[in-house]
Amino acid sequence: MTEFQPRRAARVLLVDDAERVLLFHGIDPGRPDHTYWFTPGGGLAPDEPAASGAARELEEETGLVRAPADLGQPVFQETTQFPFDNVWYRQEQEFYLLRVPTWVVDTAGFDQIERDSITDHRWWSIDELERTKERYYPDELAAVLRRVLGKD
Repeated sequence: MTEFQPRRAARVLLVDDAERVLLFHGIDPGRPDHTYWFTPGGGLAPDEPAASGAARELEEETGLVRAPADLGQPVFQETTQFPFDNVWYRQEQEFYLLRVPTWVVDTAGFDQIERDSITDHRWWSIDELERTKERYYPDELAAVLRRVLGKD
């Protein structure tokens, strides 16, 4: 039986005026052939409020500084299980929507794990997500974006 490391995380659906979402392209160091796209965000410190962690991660990963209150309430929540670098996690995560006119991503705040496992970033439209054969997380991202952007 697989032992899961419990983890809490907060993520941001960063959407520009063209209604594209920012995603990072990553690899799992424990499975280098497993590549995927994912939203900015990450693990929370013990007792760290989710909105605070989402704002912190957003700044570290994109250079965009916003107060936790600017994120509002979560627009999506899930519990997911996944391996990363040969450790299995059971992660409870909340997603926040933040709209910006445009943003030039600054990854200078990446930590070593991020520098080692994130290879690229790009802005995706909902249509591109629905058409791509590439893996992205969460699996239901396109549907979540349609709902929160009023496109369904």
